[in-house]
This record gives sequence, structure tokens and C-alpha cells, in this order.
Amino acid sequence: MTHAAAAVRGFGPVFVLLFALQFISMGAMEMSGPFWPIQIKALSPSDSIFGLAGVGVYVCPMIGMSLTSTFWGRMGDRYGNRLMMVRALGGLAVTQLFVAVAQDVWTIMALRFVQGACAGYIAPAQAYGVQITGGKDRASLFAWLQVATNVGSLGGAFLGGLILDSFPFAAINLTAGAICALCAAAAWLSLPVPMLGAVAPNFENAGAAKPRAPTGAPIAALLVLMGMLLASRMVLQVPFSLYMTQVFGARHWVAGLTYGLLACGFVVAAPLWARLFENRTPSYVLGGNVLISAACVLVTHLAGSTGSAAVFAFLYFIWGALLGGTTPVLLALISAAAANDRQGSVLGVAQASQQGASASGIIAGVAVTQLFGLEAAFPLVAALYALSFVSALGIWLKTARATQKGSRP
Repeated sequence: MTHAAAAVRGFGPVFVLLFALQFISMGAMEMSGPFWPIQIKALSPSDSIFGLAGVGVYVCPMIGMSLTSTFWGRMGDRYGNRLMMVRALGGLAVTQLFVAVAQDVWTIMALRFVQGACAGYIAPAQAYGVQITGGKDRASLFAWLQVATNVGSLGGAFLGGLILDSFPFAAINLTAGAICALCAAAAWLSLPVPMLGAVAPNFENAGAAKPRAPTGAPIAALLVLMGMLLASRMVLQVPFSLYMTQVFGARHWVAGLTYGLLACGFVVAAPLWARLFENRTPSYVLGGNVLISAACVLVTHLAGSTGSAAVFAFLYFIWGALLGGTTPVLLALISAAAANDRQGSVLGVAQASQQGASASGIIAGVAVTQLFGLEAAFPLVAALYALSFVSALGIWLKTARATQKGSRP
């Protein structure tokens, strides 16, 4: 609570509204997340179609978002990120209403793809936050927005379960569509239009015309590293519940609780990581991600080796805590390295790469577990984190050399 109060004081009242919109809208979209396999199973005429559609219902929105996020980012730079937030929320509302009445798996797949293509809310929200806060404390800003997403996801999944216990599946999507429509109206009516030139070019060099970090890591390298870390995380998205029930014999509520511990770990640790990395050099942040990647290798290896559900749950929480030091701080580096008038475009590219990497991780997880069994899931995750460690190490060494050269007279 102390950290939350400090964030409100530091960013101002607009941050509260931005946090609330992120929390509520992401929670609305996640109400159906855990329960799509139930709906797809009921509508699928065969097991083979269910297997394909069960993956597609999660991957199609990611693919749609990865294809359009860069475009929407450019539109945000041109017409305003606030407008792009309203557009994304409106798109989510409309497509949720169509999904609610769809009774064919292929129609649902198409609508989920369109939903992702019309969405892209998070990137303009991040770019808008940078504008409103003047570009200060980016790591903390992105961390708290990620916290809103994770807490919203947990609350949304719980609310979706309550709805599904009493009403048909369509009620979840209808409720989510109404919530997103209300969020779009609230964003349009309540969020102020950023003043032109609201973002200072650079706090350390206020007279510079364009932010430049001579010792910063290349944006492309940061995107690759962030994508590899996300792909590693998403391997277990589909097979997780099966892993819990078959390997540990866990009941469904235990599997759900354990799954939520990853997000809980992230929520607890992300603001702390942000404070640790705030105003640090890119070399320092990347060095931290080298250590985090190595720790993820160890934690996921141990999780895949243990025969205790309690130990597994504890390791899952630790894993989530480690992830809190990855995406938000890497996004902050990417944002700081971009020109002020290209925040929407660059963060749109970042969102596109995140969605593409997430979809790749999901597909890899399904393919490997189908071919080699559930016991192959965690070795794959650990191997991908090992690759992330090597990549992070290479980027860190390159950045450290650039820092040394830049410091020479």
C-alpha cells in the first residue's frame, strides 16, 4: 500500500484513472480466459477440431494484435494516444458482443483474430502515460500498469467463474463487452488531452532536441530479449492445468490457485524491481536481467523436477517475482531510447513483438507436449530461458563496452 500511495503522489491523479482503466478493461477481457476450452469443447464436432481451436482461441488474438500494433502505434503518434485507447476499448466492446452470439468455432476463431487486430490498448496506454508523466520514472510507470493488468486478470478470471456458475458462457462476453464500452466512454470523457510538448526531451539534458542514450542497448536487441523471455513464460499457458492434474493429481481449484501465484509474484515484485532499476544505466539494467534469466533457468528446472505440489506452487510464485524484473524494465529502456514523437510507434512495435513471441511460446508448448508428453514442458522452458540468458549476456557485454568507450575523454 505504501508503494501504491507513493506511485499516486508521484504520477498524479490521472495515473489513478489510467491504472483503473487498465485494471477494469483487462479484467473484463480475462473473464473468459480460463473457460474458453469449455466453450470450444461444447461447440467442436470432433476432438481434432477441438485440439486446433483450443489453441487458436488464444493464439488468434495475439496474431491479430502482432500484425496491427505497429500501425496503431503510428496512428497514435499522429492523432493522439488517448484516441487510440478509446478506439481499442471500443473495438474490444464491439467484438465481444459478436463473440457472445457466435455458435461456430471457426466464426469464433475469426472474431478472436479481428478482436486482436482491433485491440492494442496497452501500447497507447503506456505511451499516453509517458506523455502525462513527462517521461519520468518510466520503469515504475510500466511496472504499475503491468500490475494493473495482472491484478485485473486474476479478478476477471474469478468473476468469470462466478458468472459461468449461474449463466451461459455468452453472459461472460456480454458483460465484458459492456464493461469495455463503459471504459471507452470513461477514457474519452475523463482522460485529459496531453499538452503539446508535454514530454521533456530528456531530464538529464533538458536542452536536447531528442533523447539519446549513447550507452544504451539497441532497441532491436531489447525487443529480441523481451520476446525470448515472454516465449519462455508462455510455453505452459495451455498444458498447465493438465500438468497439475496429471503430474500432481491436484484438484482444479489447486491448479487455479497455483496458476494465479505467478501473477501474484509479479504483482508483489514488479514495483520493487522498478525502484531498483529506476534511473540506472542500461548496462546495469541488462546486467540485472542476465541474473534474472539465470535464476529463471534454475527455478523452472527445479519446478519441473519436484514431486511436491507445495514446492511447485512456491517455485511458481518465485518465478512470477523474477518476471517482474523483465518486461516492465525492458519496456522502460525501449521507451527511453525512442524519440518523444515516436513513443506510440516504438511501443506499438514492442507490443507486436510481445504478442508474436507469446503466440510462438504457446505453439511451442503445445507441439512439444503433444509429441513428447507433459514431462517435456519444463525442460523446454528451462532451455528457452538458457537461450535468454545467453542473449542477455551478449547484449550486456556489448552495452558495457559501449559505456566504457563513451566514458573515455
